[in-house]
Amino acid sequence: MSGDDLYTQFDSTFFEKTRLSMITILYREEKVSFNRFKNVIGGSDGAIYTHLKKLIDGGYIKSKKEIASDSVQTVYTLTGQGKKMFQKYLGFLETILVRKKEEETK
Repeated sequence: MSGDDLYTQFDSTFFEKTRLSMITILYREEKVSFNRFKNVIGGSDGAIYTHLKKLIDGGYIKSKKEIASDSVQTVYTLTGQGKKMFQKYLGFLETILVRKKEEETK
């Protein structure tokens, strides 16, 4: 993969700042409630929901309802595709760092 190809391998659904933050949180925590996203990321309910819906429609995450204490909450997890894409993203970052380090040592 050429250097230019590295920067264009991710679609805009995945590679948008807030959605990438959501995917990062999901990768680390595995299962995240709507309220957890709201507390960590901030923003209105509508904005959070819109980002989550785009990630669901893109096949990166899935949602399900769970009973928590005395109420029902929606929780989100990464799909196999979402995990794979995030790992690819981590590899992308690693490649950039390695190339930068190689350039600096020349």
